[in-house]
Amino acid sequence: MSVRAVLVGMPGVGKSTVGKLLAKELGVPFADSDDLVEKHAGKKIPEIFAESGEKVFRTLEADVIEHSLINFHGVLSLGGGAVLNSETRKRLRRHPVFLIEASLDVLTKRITNSRTVRPLLVHNPRASLEKLSRERNHLYRSVARETVHSDGGAPIRVVRKIMRLLPQE
Repeated sequence: MSVRAVLVGMPGVGKSTVGKLLAKELGVPFADSDDLVEKHAGKKIPEIFAESGEKVFRTLEADVIEHSLINFHGVLSLGGGAVLNSETRKRLRRHPVFLIEASLDVLTKRITNSRTVRPLLVHNPRASLEKLSRERNHLYRSVARETVHSDGGAPIRVVRKIMRLLPQE
């Protein structure tokens, strides 16, 4: 038994929102790798970054994802930077991974209006998102079997697109 669907994409693209809805539609549990890292570490992500740095966070993240890909039968949403780890990318290629994309304008608006603290996007979210997009988009595409867009409309529309693309069990 392994993960049913994995969602990747930029911060603010709606992975958690879509993931929860998708899990409900499929009748399976939902997990977010950021939440799993926080539970495992006993600290919030901004604390991990502040106290131990991004490298330690990325190691914890890779470990949690490796375990989840094997042992979790549900919908798994990955943090925006999870694909930076080459081992994680290798592992993801064996699973149904969906890239969710949105325009930079939409991402900036969502990040700016969000209560979630994102350590890499605190200063000048738009410029930070542009930089992250340049660094990560090719990595997202390298692991994704399919790409869906979430610029407009309700998240359930993205869920329906993913459901049509999911391999049947």
